[in-house]
Amino acid sequence: MFNALQNIPVPFLLLLATVLEVGGDATVRLAIYQHVGLTRIALLLGGAALLLGYGSFLNSAPVDFGRIVGLYVAMLFIVWQIINWLVFKTIPGLPVLLGGVLVIAGGLVITFWHTAEA
Repeated sequence: MFNALQNIPVPFLLLLATVLEVGGDATVRLAIYQHVGLTRIALLLGGAALLLGYGSFLNSAPVDFGRIVGLYVAMLFIVWQIINWLVFKTIPGLPVLLGGVLVIAGGLVITFWHTAEA
């Protein structure tokens, strides 16, 4: 199965991993703070499955993990804010937006700045 995933374009794998991670985190948060009983257990199990999917897709990308993590973190910030707005109805304030610009810029530098190897 993992060999088949390596034929998927890396940006798509990263986007899928990002959506699964943020979705899993949001599902676990909903379970902990807004539900009880069997609903809580079901949401926790669903969140765990989403987080397992995130780890599987992220680690199946056939690239150097140290470089791809920059692009992943930048995408993670963006998707996190979208899910935060859609699920929790929270609009990011100025500190989050300014910090996010730095996160995205740093992620792009890590991913795309190539130096000559000695």
